[in-house]
Amino acid sequence: MRRRLINAADVDQRNAGDKFTEYTHNQNRLRREPPMVTFGVTPNHNNENMIKPVGADKLLPLYIDDADERQRLIDESSGLPAVDISSAAAANAVMLGAGYFTPLQGYMNLADALGVARDMRTSTGAFFPVPILNLVTSIDAIEGADRIALRDPNVSGNPVIAIQQVDAIETVSDEQMALMTEKVYRTTDLAHPGVAEFNQQGRYAISGPIQVLNYSYFDADFPDTFRTAVQIRAEIEKRGWQRVVAFQTRNPMHLAHEELCHMAMDRLNCDGLVIHMLLGKLKPGDIPAEVRDDAIRTMVRLYFPENSAIVTGYGFDMLYAGPREAVLHAYFRQNMGASHFIIGRDHAGVGDYYGAFDAQTIFDDEVPADALEIEIFRADHTAWSKKLDRVVMMNEAPNHSKDDFVLLSGTRVREMLGQGIAPPKEFSRPEVAKILIDYYQSL
Repeated sequence: MRRRLINAADVDQRNAGDKFTEYTHNQNRLRREPPMVTFGVTPNHNNENMIKPVGADKLLPLYIDDADERQRLIDESSGLPAVDISSAAAANAVMLGAGYFTPLQGYMNLADALGVARDMRTSTGAFFPVPILNLVTSIDAIEGADRIALRDPNVSGNPVIAIQQVDAIETVSDEQMALMTEKVYRTTDLAHPGVAEFNQQGRYAISGPIQVLNYSYFDADFPDTFRTAVQIRAEIEKRGWQRVVAFQTRNPMHLAHEELCHMAMDRLNCDGLVIHMLLGKLKPGDIPAEVRDDAIRTMVRLYFPENSAIVTGYGFDMLYAGPREAVLHAYFRQNMGASHFIIGRDHAGVGDYYGAFDAQTIFDDEVPADALEIEIFRADHTAWSKKLDRVVMMNEAPNHSKDDFVLLSGTRVREMLGQGIAPPKEFSRPEVAKILIDYYQSL
């Protein structure tokens, strides 16, 4: 199937002749309690229309689900040469274990990583958006080993997160590191948080398949939110959803984000929404995952119709790679069962490194047409229109100036919340604002 890019303004299926269709559930939605979300339940029916994973007929999670086999491997790991891996490599193991990176079987070799960086193709032609590497600073403890234990840097005591078969250990040159950095991040500036993190991981690339033994700290710290691609697919199937739109967030959701999700669901005629939040490492100053989780769940509980949205999260460290990370986000949202994915302005960006819509145009300019089946819903910046008295996409609001919208900078919002001042109701739900005020005032 050829991937389709959907411009938000072109798909209002309720009234194609009027961009300003009134969303009858917009600001006066009934407050309904959504049903209990029970993940991990075997579906009662076969959803033949569910989108297939990328490059495979079914998910290929690398987590060892059989308890006896997992314990055997844990016992084996105690006698294996071991290496402390980076937080990024541990996050890669979690995503591989959870099935999000299907059909990858482990960490890439250097040839595959360079190929993926250049044109999103491995040496065998398989599509993948970014290099998935296990880079380490020293190989003294594992030289000559065929199997090694990978120790998790993010959990006390550094337990083994996975066992890796060592296919190769290659040294990454300065030129190769610079090429991957430039292609993935579109800059080599070490002031970019993703660039700095990537370049400090080490220069030895250990490639080979892995067997994942646990999900690091994610399932323990976020038992109600962390979910694997397998679990989310099962939940979508159990609910009978056919058309599912996913929303990525690393921040709390204010009114504009909430309305963007409703717009996408309405215009795409979707059965359900998966709010899929990043639970891993962010840059300093970002709001912790547990606070975001509380704020988003409160919003969904109060302002989304019953059986229309689920709140989940995934264990990965933010790359801040803008356009390339947007493609990665689309990739693993297809694997978790979403048929559509919202990409707005400056998706996965940081600072001024990317253009406002680079994360959308990359799907036109660089992603092969046959690589993904998931459909991209392109969104503009959303904000409250003082003229129309509702949230709109700014590119759908003619005869508006900047002063006609309620716009607040992130810095200003943080200042207000820290002072105990709730943003205006046109910007943030009061219940969400209270949670954020409590957090900022606790600092």
